[in-house]
Amino acid sequence: MTTTQFERTPEETKRLARWAGAVYVSLGVATLFGFYHAPLVQDDLNTIGRTIAGPDLRFRIGVVSDVLSTALAVPLALLLYQLLKPVHQTQAALMAVLLLVAMPISFVVALNYVAAQMLLSGTVEILAFTGAQREALGMLFLLLHTHGVLAEEIFWGLWLLPFGLLVMRSRFLPRVLGILLIIAGVAYVAHSVTSLLLAGHRFVLYERVTMLARAAGEFPIMLWLLIKGANARRASLGAA
Repeated sequence: MTTTQFERTPEETKRLARWAGAVYVSLGVATLFGFYHAPLVQDDLNTIGRTIAGPDLRFRIGVVSDVLSTALAVPLALLLYQLLKPVHQTQAALMAVLLLVAMPISFVVALNYVAAQMLLSGTVEILAFTGAQREALGMLFLLLHTHGVLAEEIFWGLWLLPFGLLVMRSRFLPRVLGILLIIAGVAYVAHSVTSLLLAGHRFVLYERVTMLARAAGEFPIMLWLLIKGANARRASLGAA
């Protein structure tokens, strides 16, 4: 039996879902690994400064992990688009675009982090600067890095909104996973906007609540796609 542009066999749907889940989980693991070795945002920039001025190998592992997680966004966007475009092609395209838009920001943020590490660790290339100058510039790049991450979080949240709507409307993924994704997307955007508006003033309880909402939204869909895939029953879907 041949399939139309917006139809596929149950096996194809399940295979696409599991590939997307595998990439999504890999991206999540790389992100967590990078955060452990090269923290993105902490309450005290001095703490980050001491961390990245430590063992060079640990810092480089963190940067490579961050770059890898960013690169994995490309296959993830393509796989999720292919999986969900039968539900609504325009929303699926918007989801993929919003995910990919964050990539160049991620690379710029990573460069700021590398610059801060070079300055604070006193590499040979920047010995022309005095110690005070290196420390001041290093903290400046760390500040730019922190604000870059907070700005990037807007896109981390925005792409989850059409993703969640697509999951809710699909016939092959649990509706509750879509609801959790929308909550996570709102939490990402809320955390980003409030953190930027408050200009450094942070509330631990608020950040923990938004972090929990983000984790509760993304982890279930990652694991569901990887382990369960998609409901392997044929669904006649058309472009909305």
